[in-house]
Formats: sequence, structure tokens, C-alpha cells
Amino acid sequence: MKNVDDLIESASELATRGLSKGEIADELNVSRETASWLVERSDTTPQPTDAGQSNGAARSGPQDIHVDWSAIGRDSGRMESIASAMADLLAKHGENVDLTIGIEKAGGPIATLVARELETDLATYTPSKHQWEEGDLDELGGMFSRNFATIRDRECYIVDDTITSGTTMRETIEAIRADGGDPLACVVLADKQGVEEIDGVPVYSLLQVISVGKDD
Repeated sequence: MKNVDDLIESASELATRGLSKGEIADELNVSRETASWLVERSDTTPQPTDAGQSNGAARSGPQDIHVDWSAIGRDSGRMESIASAMADLLAKHGENVDLTIGIEKAGGPIATLVARELETDLATYTPSKHQWEEGDLDELGGMFSRNFATIRDRECYIVDDTITSGTTMRETIEAIRADGGDPLACVVLADKQGVEEIDGVPVYSLLQVISVGKDD
């Protein structure tokens, strides 16, 4: 993924394949607002640009940062190394945790490797944003997969690839508590917000992405 034009093209392709805007946001590691803007731009006829100015440079969208970690995701050996590092960040919380929860979609494969590293059971959570098109996420609901471990009365870790706004991680924490579980810590590959905790649960990241500058 090289520029905004590539993101718009990818968003258009994903929308054509029937993905919701929430799923597109998840696939491209951008906010829901950015995903909506990308899809809308894909339906817009490109406008002429000044000489020497790229079409992508002429488009101004929401302030966001796209994180492309496909160089890790396409190689199982690299994934295993990254998962080991993420597990190491969580290990400080002791040996009593027996459950790792991955946030679908991208968090699931990472959580599988983290769970193996920490020798815990595995669960997955599908957040409400996967159903999102427009409107309030509170009207929707996420769910834990019945094909994996149960949550009730268990201490657990939460694993995802990216924190963009923190909404999905907060939803997952609330869902775990509502189901009788006790989330002790979260870990992600990249954190775009620089958060240290969400609802009292510490958040660890391998990378913190910080935007330097000011709005126009």
C-alpha cells in the first residue's frame, strides 16, 4: 500500500466484494470514518489536478494513519516471532492467566500464536463494527465464537493488531466482563492513540504511531 489512491482502490474492491464499512476499516487498519471516506471517494469521478500534483495529493480526507503489517502477516515465521514478543509484554502479569482472546479478524491468528507461547486456551471475539455501515455502533452487538474457549470466571489477555480509536478494544473489554471474565491486559502490534489503559486494563504495544504536526 503506497498512497491514498491505493487505499481508495482497495476500499472499492472490498466494498464490491460485499464487506461492510466496518469490515473495510478492519481490513485496512483505519478508522470507521476513514473507511467511509475511502468508499465514498471510490464512487467519485476523479477531478482534474494542477500540473505536477498527484491525484492522491489533491484528496484531503480524515486525519488518520494507515498501518500496513502485511510483511509480517504473510510469513508464518515472522508472525511467530512477533507473537513471541507480544507474549513477552503480557508475561509480567503472572502465570495464573489461562485464556487469550483474539479480536477478529486480524487479532485471531496473532492470538493463536500468543496463546501457544503462553500455554493458554484460546477464544475469539467478533466486534460489532463488522456489521457497521452507518449510524451508532451501540445499536449492534459483537459475539464470542462458540468454537473456542468460554469466558466465564476466567482471567484473560486480549490480542489485536491495531488500536485506531480504542472503541473496539473497549467494546471487547466490556463484553468479557459482561460474560463473567476478567481482562488483565491487552496487547497490539501498533497503537495509533498512545493509550496506556482502557477502562482500567493496561494496554501494551510493540509500536506506538504518533502523528507530529498540527491541523490546518
